[in-house]
Amino acid sequence: MAVIMTFNELRRIKDQLPSGSMQRIADDLNLNVETVRNYFGASNYKSGEVAGIHFEEGPDGGAVTIDDDSILNKAKEILAENE
Repeated sequence: MAVIMTFNELRRIKDQLPSGSMQRIADDLNLNVETVRNYFGASNYKSGEVAGIHFEEGPDGGAVTIDDDSILNKAKEILAENE
C-alpha cells in the first residue's frame, strides 16, 4: 500500500536524521547513496536512481506518493534510535 505525505513532511524526517544517515541507509538497503538522496528530494539521476517515490506540486511542498517505503522505514528506525 502506498504512503502519501507532503513533501515538507518528508523533508522534516530527512532534516532530523543525524549526520551520515544517508550513507547508512544506502549501506543497509544495498543502494547507491544518491538514490537515497533522490528519495528525499534530490535529483541526481546520473549517479542515483528513482526509488519508488513520486512528487506532485501543491501546497506544503506538494504531495509525495511513496510506493516503496523501505527507505522511509529505515529513516524512521534511525530517528527512533536517536530519541
